[in-house]
Amino acid sequence: MIIDCHGHYTTAPAVLEEFREAQLARLQDPTLPVPAEPEISDDEIRDTIEGNQLRVARERGHDLTIFSPRASHMGHHVPDQATASEWARVCNDLIYRVTTLFPDNFAGVAQLPQVAGEPLDACVSELERTVSWLGFVGCNLNPDPSGGFWNSPPLTDEYWFPLYEKMTELDVPAMIHVSTSCNPAAHTLGAHYLNADTTTFMQLVSGHLFDRFPTLRFVIPHGGGAAPYHWGRFQGIAVREQFPPIETNVMNNVSFDTCVYHQPGIDLLTSVIKPEHILFASEMLGAVRGSNPDGDFPWDDTKRYVDAAKLSDDDRALIFERNARRVYPRLDAMLTERGR
Repeated sequence: MIIDCHGHYTTAPAVLEEFREAQLARLQDPTLPVPAEPEISDDEIRDTIEGNQLRVARERGHDLTIFSPRASHMGHHVPDQATASEWARVCNDLIYRVTTLFPDNFAGVAQLPQVAGEPLDACVSELERTVSWLGFVGCNLNPDPSGGFWNSPPLTDEYWFPLYEKMTELDVPAMIHVSTSCNPAAHTLGAHYLNADTTTFMQLVSGHLFDRFPTLRFVIPHGGGAAPYHWGRFQGIAVREQFPPIETNVMNNVSFDTCVYHQPGIDLLTSVIKPEHILFASEMLGAVRGSNPDGDFPWDDTKRYVDAAKLSDDDRALIFERNARRVYPRLDAMLTERGR
């Protein structure tokens, strides 16, 4: 079985974005009417999924995608908790409908209603709702809800502990995923995302988070940012600054995904990071679309890169399926119940 741990509903019906624009417009002008929640039919959902994510997954041989709302549209920089909570609920309910229409192909992951500088009570409540009532298997956690200005505490800070407590209670992981960049110096897809992956990893290296939460699990996407490429740098800093060894302090609780869009990148990832810490992912249809002119195949066809990597069959099985079932135990239980 091939499980893609990183998919977003980037092809959601246009009325969803129209609702979001109306939300934001009313924040600027409170005299505007409260926007009605978007009305989206099952057929509209089927059309946007079957012709896009599901079609491509079938063509490439993916069996199931762990699916969440569009990351760049989470908009955690918007300074209004009520708006964030409503937006997360609407987006998560739409993901739930995808999972009910295509239960064999998609499992839900929650968008959290984060707001920079605000307490995490609403996030805890939404995580509880989506996992306990909608059957979601994890959440996305934004380490920089300011949108590129990094004014939140590091992920090792007590500020985040209420959410971690709920995550460990529910036994669900978080993918560490920022939203759009509001900083003109940091391109959203080419800089902000990768900066966040790298920054998060260094926060974990320099802290002791997993001593406090030994069963907490994170997935750092996009191949771990700069971490595999600069592994010696991180190890050297850990030694110099007398941090605990990365292998025991961080990697027992952290995985990287394979959203790396060329063969040398996957070869580096799989040669530096142990296979048991890598989850297959493609992020399609996401940040990097279109075909590689050197090979005339899609950049985000990451399965072909993993297939071509120098891995044993057992290691490839870890990356394609077994690691995801371990990191997302609610997914494993759901699949086991269905005889998969």
